[in-house]
Amino acid sequence: MASEAGVAARSETLAEGSRALAANRARPRARALDRFVLLKPRVMSLAVFTGAVGFLLAPGPIDWLNLVAALAAMAAGAGACGALNMWWEGDIDAQMARTARRPIPRGAIDPREALAIGAFLSLLSVAALGLRVNWLAAGLLALTIVIYIPVYTIWLKQRTPLNIVIGGAAGALPPMIGWAAAAGAIDAGPLALFLFIFLWTPPHFWSLALCRSGDYQRAGVPMLPNVVGPVATCRRIAIYVALLVPASFAPLTIARLGTFYAVVAAGFNAVLVWRAAALYRLRDGPEAERRKAAMALFGFSILYMFALFAAMLGEAMAQ
Repeated sequence: MASEAGVAARSETLAEGSRALAANRARPRARALDRFVLLKPRVMSLAVFTGAVGFLLAPGPIDWLNLVAALAAMAAGAGACGALNMWWEGDIDAQMARTARRPIPRGAIDPREALAIGAFLSLLSVAALGLRVNWLAAGLLALTIVIYIPVYTIWLKQRTPLNIVIGGAAGALPPMIGWAAAAGAIDAGPLALFLFIFLWTPPHFWSLALCRSGDYQRAGVPMLPNVVGPVATCRRIAIYVALLVPASFAPLTIARLGTFYAVVAAGFNAVLVWRAAALYRLRDGPEAERRKAAMALFGFSILYMFALFAAMLGEAMAQ
């Protein structure tokens, strides 16, 4: 009965989307906005920000023209990932409350247009970065797109609850791309930045998944809480936070970072551990309280990532 209701709801959403698509064709401004939303601008901004920090932390003088070119290419590449992700997951998005109003399930953008935009931006971003900056950075950008779309979105997401652990590598690569664009090489510094984001990603997404487990269940996506339950999920979040804390100090191997970053990292890590511990204590407690603690951890994890990379940026620019 529940599955029949889900199919009916999905059919109604898609029918509504078809009607909206016809109406939206006559509204150029709305279509432009929907195309922008298709690129997932919030995810794009995070990729560009961490990529810029990677570029500015690299050794040597700053080539501002290369910085602008690299960030533009990374923005285009991230936008390509957003468009291709929405193209592939249009049917899934239609079944989830938090994604049902995205351009494709709402009918504002035709899936074929999303595919064309994503494919075009993928090729353009990689080629432009290689021709204008260097091919190491372009290769890393291409790897990011490959991990995010064929590996994570198409292959892993609906097959394993560890999807975000492996797929998270795509979100961890922008600082390495920025560093490679600036230095033309990779050493321990950008690897430390990669490890930091890679370990941050699972607890960030799993804390949200604890609050959205019903959405993922309806869509048939095996996110960790739906497969192993909230107790095991909270345990794994705690394990990853325990690994993340020392990894957040690994960037201190970069010459441009020092006391200021260490102090900021220590302060924010203390709050992160406190939030994770609060969630772990509620692992088998009342669901409403656990969801509240999970959402608090999710929200703080965003601030945590931004604050630590902002501290890196501030210290790099102060030298």
